[in-house]
Formats: sequence, structure tokens, C-alpha cells
Amino acid sequence: MAASRKKTTSSTTGAAAAPPRPERHDRLDTRVLETLVGYNARRAWLIVSQVFAERMAAYGLKQVDFSVLSLIAHNPGATSRQLCSTLDILPPNLVSLIATMDSRGLIERRPHPHDGRAIGLHLTPAGEALVREAEQTVVQLETDASARLTPRERETLIRLLQKMYL
Repeated sequence: MAASRKKTTSSTTGAAAAPPRPERHDRLDTRVLETLVGYNARRAWLIVSQVFAERMAAYGLKQVDFSVLSLIAHNPGATSRQLCSTLDILPPNLVSLIATMDSRGLIERRPHPHDGRAIGLHLTPAGEALVREAEQTVVQLETDASARLTPRERETLIRLLQKMYL
């Protein structure tokens, strides 16, 4: 028994052997990076986007897909040009997104009531059901991802981020 105890104790202190600790020089000095808005925004975005990808996989949606569908849900008849402008998407990229959503039966195209040259985008009943569920999931995942913040801190963070791009 004494032999087995010797294997688990330190020969100099008699204390149980602790797992090796990372050496001080293994940790990098991030003080400068942590003063940068972009660095901090990116680190937070990585957390939120990872949770988003995991939970939205069940719906077959990426972040941009969700944004487009949500905008159409809350702005029936929105045009491709409006979506591109709002989300800062290049028109050729939106064309393929719209085609995919159309092939999935989530949206339909209708003539725009005020501009004969434009096509308005509308959700199908399947698209409406998907967006309803997906929006509930996104609200919950954002709550989970920002759980370290109080509700007031979360509101402040959103307001401050919006000041940078609105």
C-alpha cells in the first residue's frame, strides 16, 4: 500500500501530485487587442455564430438566410434591391439565396404593386411557419449566448453596436 501511495504523492512534499499547470509564458498578452472594438466584437460574434449555426442547422438556415427570411416576413413585398441595401449583400449573392429559398418553397415572387419593373418577395405558408419557429429559436439562442449580461447590459450593448452602423 505504501508503494502505491508513493506513486501518487510528491516525493518532496508528500502532497498529491497536481496536474501540470500551463506555464506563465504560454499565455499571450492580449491587453492591446482587448482595447479594440473590432477584436471584442469579433470574439463575441464567434460565440453567437457558433450557437446560431448549431441551432439553426435543424432549419437548414445560415445567418444570411435567416436575415432575408425575417426581413421578408416583416416586410411582405420587399424587393431584392431593398434586401441588398438593408443587409449589405451583393445582388449576385442574393439571387442565389432567393433561388434556393424559392426551390425550398419558402418564398414566392409577385409583381410589385407600385413599381411594374420590380418583383415583391413574399413568404409562402411553409416559409411563414419556418420563420416563426426560427425567430423563436434565435431569440432563445441569443439569450443563452449573452447569459453573462444582465438584460440592461444586453440592451446597452445592442444600442452601442447599432450606433456604429445605423
